[in-house]
Amino acid sequence: MAGKVVIHIFHDDPSALNTGSHVAERIRQTKDENGVDLEVYIFGPAEKVLGGKDNEAYSKAIQGLVQAGVPVHTCIDIANAIGATEDFSAMGLDLEYARDAFIRYAKEGATVISF
Repeated sequence: MAGKVVIHIFHDDPSALNTGSHVAERIRQTKDENGVDLEVYIFGPAEKVLGGKDNEAYSKAIQGLVQAGVPVHTCIDIANAIGATEDFSAMGLDLEYARDAFIRYAKEGATVISF
């Protein structure tokens, strides 16, 4: 692969949630032909609303990415704080400290796009 693209979804407003998850899906559809790896990191406010009833389209989009084999990570500290560790694991999300993920992205030379 030529490189890695990371979609970082942080903000919890509908525009950021829907656009971030949509862009991740569109990249997923063409990643092989473009020679890139794709990863999603959900953090902060966007993590706190994941799985909630108010944002079903966002949660479904994230589930679709997981089911398609895209690595999707959330911050283990936030998951612990909101009592969602088991739920996120059951959804197929990887729990990883934000500091570790972002250091890893820097070492990998990944392109991180935030929403």
